Amino acid sequence: MKFYDREKEIEALRQIERLSATYAQMTVVTGRRRIGKTTLVKQACRQIPFVYLFVGRKSETMLCREFTEVVANTLGVDLGDFSSFSRFFGVLMQQSKNINFTLVLDEFQNFKYVNEAVFGDLQNLWDSNKADSKMNLIVCGSVSTMISRIFDDKKEPLYGRANNRIHLQPFSTTVLKEILRDFNPTFTNEDLLALYMTTGGVAKYVEEMLTHGGITKDAMLKQFIGYGSYFVPEGKEMLSDEFGRDSGNYFSILNAIAEGENTRGAIKSCTGVEPGGYLDKLEKQYELIYRYRPYLSPEQSHNVRYGIKDNFLRFWFRFVQKYISAVEIGNTDYILQKMQADYETYSGMVLEQYFRQQFAETGQYNLVTNYWERDGSNEIDLIAVNDAERHLAIGEIKRQAQRVDINRLKEKAEHIVSKQKRRYSIEFVGLSMDNM
Repeated sequence: MKFYDREKEIEALRQIERLSATYAQMTVVTGRRRIGKTTLVKQACRQIPFVYLFVGRKSETMLCREFTEVVANTLGVDLGDFSSFSRFFGVLMQQSKNINFTLVLDEFQNFKYVNEAVFGDLQNLWDSNKADSKMNLIVCGSVSTMISRIFDDKKEPLYGRANNRIHLQPFSTTVLKEILRDFNPTFTNEDLLALYMTTGGVAKYVEEMLTHGGITKDAMLKQFIGYGSYFVPEGKEMLSDEFGRDSGNYFSILNAIAEGENTRGAIKSCTGVEPGGYLDKLEKQYELIYRYRPYLSPEQSHNVRYGIKDNFLRFWFRFVQKYISAVEIGNTDYILQKMQADYETYSGMVLEQYFRQQFAETGQYNLVTNYWERDGSNEIDLIAVNDAERHLAIGEIKRQAQRVDINRLKEKAEHIVSKQKRRYSIEFVGLSMDNM
């Protein structure tokens, strides 16, 4: 698949690359697994010699042997033999005083399993040599908890050392349309919603889906769950490093949220687990869920719901983890039938998220959310707020346009209108599959 989007990130990385000729740069590139960090860095950094080192979970001696060979092939410099990464990096820092080059350390957090002392040693070497160095050091990592701890925890040696931070997000809805059109010029909005729902705009998932023939809704569902599927083991593999010994409780909570149990009480009833501490970590530490309140609700309100941020994980928990017994005996036809039976209802909820994301991507609103009253009544799918221009968009979202009822929407919004009509111009909008 050709390279799409990322213009802002590429320009930022190229500017950093230019700066490195005068001042050593340390850049941390983060983002969830399969988001396209490595591809982005390789696409952007092309003006100076480029050294790419993948930090695998193997012995330090083996890594050093691999790394010295890569350096010899890319920089034409024989650094010698090493059994210590710290000694290897120290010699490389010396080389960088004469050669301006990019050094990428991919999956940097894996040094925790190789030799955790590397983080402190690297800090000492960087601090001692950066004034005279011309190294463009790029550190990539996909395990968010580890990378955050390494660079954001004041107790860690590399705290405050990075000059630059880039956090890579999934493709926007506009870019998803562009990619799908390249593979299927006659795609329908149903196909677009299915791609958004199953991949979440994650670059590798989009590539796997489309290049293996998943270019229509039906083909995407079959590709997701079919024999030898790339996607079936992905959810578990993605989260295994994050959760460790508590994975059972975390999986149960995420499964409940994917099922639509989105309040703390409902999650507890569904799982039998007191979710408070787990929800807090899932939101703030792992960044896998988000907590949201209805529009106009005060910050201290307990009227809170939870959602899974990642569309792929939400779909995976809903249709793979839920039916894991069928997965384990290879009964994928059963799961496909469940997907098809639940598709209308489930995709309707995803469509709401699609339009909220689309409104947010316009850049016209400082808040995009939804609304419900304390007893759960009068739910409104879309509230988009532009405080600067004093404008409020209130929307109802349905799969079929004929089911949109603007009069009923106005009734549900009476509380909002009564509070805001003197301060904001209010627009009521009906959205459906036709508007994607």
